Amino acid sequence: MDAVPTSVAVGPDGHLYVGELTGYPFPVGEARIYRIVPGETPEIYADGFTNVIDLMFDHDGSLLVLEFAKKSWVCDPTGALIRLRLDGSRETLISEGLVMPTAVAMGKDHALYISNYAAAGGEGQVIRVTLEEDECPRKDRRFGVNHHKDDCHH
Repeated sequence: MDAVPTSVAVGPDGHLYVGELTGYPFPVGEARIYRIVPGETPEIYADGFTNVIDLMFDHDGSLLVLEFAKKSWVCDPTGALIRLRLDGSRETLISEGLVMPTAVAMGKDHALYISNYAAAGGEGQVIRVTLEEDECPRKDRRFGVNHHKDDCHH
């Protein structure tokens, strides 16, 4: 299994973060993200991911990890966008509707734009995902994807 680097993001600390796509059979949970400091040996920043295809940092320094497939894409093409917080906790922001996504970027409107259906010739799309302040009293004022007060179950 030969892993390849698929993405590079500059972190809030000014260092590089590199995501990897593992080789066939693309085992679940085996992809890693490395932190690279010039002049030092790369270190594993986070592991336990599957098929990392893109990275970017959020407004609060959290790392957003886009998975091409959250399982082995040979079996299931469903992707995922995961927030890795500074404390190491993880939250899947969106998975439903993501099919072999390949890139994520933040627009001037602070929405995320994700390229979707990358391996489906003629069906590719760019989807817009908003990160809105969560008004649910049970969510501790964190940010979520398209979460609205009306969606909160009390």
